[in-house]
Amino acid sequence: MAIKIDYQLTSQKLLPKVERLFELSGKKILKIEKTWNPTEGAPVFTVRGRYSTLGWTEWTQGFQFGSALLQYEATEELEFLDIGRKGTMEHMAGHVSHVGVHDHGFNNVSTYGNLRRLIRGGKATPYAADLSGCEMALKTSGAVQASRWTQTVDGTGFVYSFNGPHSLFVDTIRSMRVLGIAHLMGHVLMGERDRKISLLQRMIEHVRATAKYSVYYGENRDAYDVSGRTAHEAIFNLNDGHYRCPNSQQGYSPFSTWTRGLAWAICGFAEELEFMSRLNSGELESLGGQAEIESCMMKAAVAVSDFYLANSSVCGIPMWDTGAPNLHYLGDYLNQTADPYNSHEPVDSSAAAIAAQGLLRLGNFLSGHGDEKEGRKYHQAGLTVSAALFDEPYLSTDSNHEGLILHSIYHRPNGWDCIHQGQKIPNGESSMWGDYHARELALMILKEALGRPYYTFFDETA
Repeated sequence: MAIKIDYQLTSQKLLPKVERLFELSGKKILKIEKTWNPTEGAPVFTVRGRYSTLGWTEWTQGFQFGSALLQYEATEELEFLDIGRKGTMEHMAGHVSHVGVHDHGFNNVSTYGNLRRLIRGGKATPYAADLSGCEMALKTSGAVQASRWTQTVDGTGFVYSFNGPHSLFVDTIRSMRVLGIAHLMGHVLMGERDRKISLLQRMIEHVRATAKYSVYYGENRDAYDVSGRTAHEAIFNLNDGHYRCPNSQQGYSPFSTWTRGLAWAICGFAEELEFMSRLNSGELESLGGQAEIESCMMKAAVAVSDFYLANSSVCGIPMWDTGAPNLHYLGDYLNQTADPYNSHEPVDSSAAAIAAQGLLRLGNFLSGHGDEKEGRKYHQAGLTVSAALFDEPYLSTDSNHEGLILHSIYHRPNGWDCIHQGQKIPNGESSMWGDYHARELALMILKEALGRPYYTFFDETA
């Protein structure tokens, strides 16, 4: 493995870094509140230290208000609860009924889901009356997301991306959370002639499709079949439902691995494993049975996690794509500490924030199911990545910079990321998803250090 796992790290040892992160985080959230103009759209990434918008799909708005809710949960400072609640109620309704995106889990679970969890946990009593509204939003969001459905040749299918019905994105596995929450509340998608369509079934079928078509297992699927590698996009023939080929929108190529997509898979499969263990096994019998479903998810989760560990620097921070064309100029970069200021290819801190959460979840799941050795490996790897991420040069300590975690990459092929004067590659900037997931990761570690169960998307207590 390229990452050098620190087996001496504990969540308690990381507490000073976590507390410092939340101290800085609060100031950043308040600063954005003062500078953000809602009429310009959702803040997406920073340009020279200030959050800017990019009217593409507004997939980051939930991270803006969700960050305030996470900040409140970590610090119990009521002004952040007020910011998160107000932003959710005033700006998120359109995302609930948005039929054109695959991002419902990002936008609506981060806002309505977090607020609901806080209310049910007794930590948002001033807004207890909002509970029914949050639940209606999540039910609707789950059904709308499930309605973006493409049937494959085997009669199952997947939730298709905003690219169209032919497109399965690896990212979308993390949007399955909203189907899971809606299912737990007893909701279904109503189809023609009042047909009741199970949200749980669609969730599981999408996860299976992602495991089958987005993840490689070293089984000679093609000439670039390396175990654990992921493809950003899988393309299907809509005439007959057959899979055709891999593709990449934000990575370097269909045959290299865009590391944020890899990170979405790590986090998504791990939390879906947690969710399945929450269900009554009887619910899963007609869908293949709990053992088969968990086996499919576990195979994918382990493969992508191991690939991440083998293809990150010793500190656990990855390059933006494992096949980026100028990596050869960096020499033996996997056995060095990542350098975000190199002259050839950028790192992606947002991939690290997402992946670290998945590694912690996978580690805890395995340990809780009797595999303590492997569980400890992934758990300690998650802490190792967090230790690097929650410190300079990634933690943004500049009070004039609105971002929390530096050196995030959005869309390298499109050239959307800011390149500063004197630099040859993008660095020094933040993203709304990177900052949100760093806060989510820090909250998990904080709760673990204090002996509290870390939160899950389906947990109804805070």
